[in-house]
Amino acid sequence: MDDRSFVAGQAFILEVKKYWTTEIYPALKREYQDRISSSGYEPETVIEVGELFEDSQLYKTYAWLERHLQRFKYSGRYGLAPYHAERREALVDQVNQTARPEQLDLAPNLEMPKYYQSVDIHQHPGGVWRDDFAAHVYERGARSTTPLLGGRHRDLHQRFSDQIAHKMAPQRILDMGCGFGKSTLPFREACPEADIEAIDLSAPCVAYGAASAAETQTGKIRFRQMNACETDYDDGEFDLVTSTMLIHELPPKQIEAVFDEAWRVMSPGGRMVHLDFYTLPDVFARFIHYGHARRNNEPFMAPWAEIDLVQMLAGKGFKNISVEPFAETDGVDFVDNPAWRFPWTTISAEK
Repeated sequence: MDDRSFVAGQAFILEVKKYWTTEIYPALKREYQDRISSSGYEPETVIEVGELFEDSQLYKTYAWLERHLQRFKYSGRYGLAPYHAERREALVDQVNQTARPEQLDLAPNLEMPKYYQSVDIHQHPGGVWRDDFAAHVYERGARSTTPLLGGRHRDLHQRFSDQIAHKMAPQRILDMGCGFGKSTLPFREACPEADIEAIDLSAPCVAYGAASAAETQTGKIRFRQMNACETDYDDGEFDLVTSTMLIHELPPKQIEAVFDEAWRVMSPGGRMVHLDFYTLPDVFARFIHYGHARRNNEPFMAPWAEIDLVQMLAGKGFKNISVEPFAETDGVDFVDNPAWRFPWTTISAEK
């Protein structure tokens, strides 16, 4: 596959996704209100919203596009997976030659959890860990995760790290589920004096992250292949524990384990701040989000959204707990946003 065809194919998919986001989704919201008016009752549960849309051709179109645009993005004729598979050797060699040994710690014998292996999350073929070029596919795919940001995916992470740095000056940071470093490197810019440890189950991702740090001459970051549910760090080692888009990808048991581990490695007075999907202002938003979870191969989104976070964290001993909507860009209306968006939320607590 030549570069020009690939770029054109991906651009077309992105433009259709923008149309889906800005035209079809608002039309679906309008139809929802019209059906409420016609039926004379307002749904109180996700099931009742589904019943309201049972004969809706617009909803079927919306759902089909959500599922299959993602499939085309990754696995279609101009998909990310086949394009990068053809360039596997060069991509992997570049990472291996660029990453500095002191910034990378792989664990070849690390056991991959069953939940992690059981589903191709995001419809990413083989997941983000099985192929040695998986991080390159993940990175390219992340550029269009939030289509209305115009490909400026990094800005979202920069806003998050800047928000934290404005409130505290951490000296030791643990970034759980760091992926290919998209959440880690902005913390280097926001907290230039901090020592940063970035961990992820995926060997290709942490290798990619280390290479990215080396290319930008970013020091004081180490990328390690490790399970966030059970790390080898000392008790009280970090004054900031963070993650971005990690928790909704975990089963409930592992969510509990991550919070327990965050508590253990945090210093007294330390803070954890996670950016994830959680705040759902009404039953329509919950219906849309749960549908997204099914269509995007993210089976743990719904159980995560059902957890009483404040109660859970308070029961573990956390203090000053805050669960707040997060604006990924300026001008976001959390309750009545005209276009489709993720329910970005910051979960913050102190030890």
